[in-house]
Amino acid sequence: MSLLAKLRCVTIDVTGTLMAYKGELGDYYCMAAKAAGLPCPDYKRVHEGFKLAYKDMAKKYPCFGYAAKMPNIVWWKTCVRDSFVRAGYDYDEETFEKIFRRIYASFGSSAPYTVFPDSQPFLRWLRGKGLKVGIVSNAEYRYQDVILPAFGLNEGSEWDFGVFSGIEGVEKPNPKIYEIALERAGNIAPEEALHIGDSMRKDYEPAKSIGMHALLLDRFKTPDAVEWRKSGAVVLPELLAVQEWLSSDKSNC
Repeated sequence: MSLLAKLRCVTIDVTGTLMAYKGELGDYYCMAAKAAGLPCPDYKRVHEGFKLAYKDMAKKYPCFGYAAKMPNIVWWKTCVRDSFVRAGYDYDEETFEKIFRRIYASFGSSAPYTVFPDSQPFLRWLRGKGLKVGIVSNAEYRYQDVILPAFGLNEGSEWDFGVFSGIEGVEKPNPKIYEIALERAGNIAPEEALHIGDSMRKDYEPAKSIGMHALLLDRFKTPDAVEWRKSGAVVLPELLAVQEWLSSDKSNC
């Protein structure tokens, strides 16, 4: 019997699984600076500054400031300002406001992302098989309300429910986010659910820890995939391969 026949629900990660970032972070920071009449900031310095600023904000105010009741725009404004400061760019308030507004608008649209061509067909295939499909992502409300719909990935036609860290106040790798997903699916048993993602730490391990089935996607041929396979994880290159694997009698994870 295929795994598909045993499942009632499939949950799926977003970034790296259904879609990916397009271009470099510096592209969007550069466009925003140019629009304010300033030269492009250094790409490498901005990228490094952002990584540090984001890590710091995620530690101080996890889930995009959920517990602190921090508005989403304030969370990102603090993060972006710190990114520039760490990169050596301390703009005056008026200039920074112009730059930030453009950056915030860009990342709240479909512009910086690209959807993988197999994403929509795969989600529709799952729902056509009678399965509940859930999105589980460390993301804020704009993924649910703006970004996914902009790519034709809509609640009600491609997925049934979403569990987004910025809305729920819990994030991967906390297994609680997967427990919430099972509740949303109709309080189904973990062994009747499969999670698909691209991170061993955030997707595979926490889902398995509560008894779900799990597999990993390796769209970008990451060197880590060798270790993933050695650990016993099912690792597949794309969602089309997942569809074929799920339909086979050999599927088990």
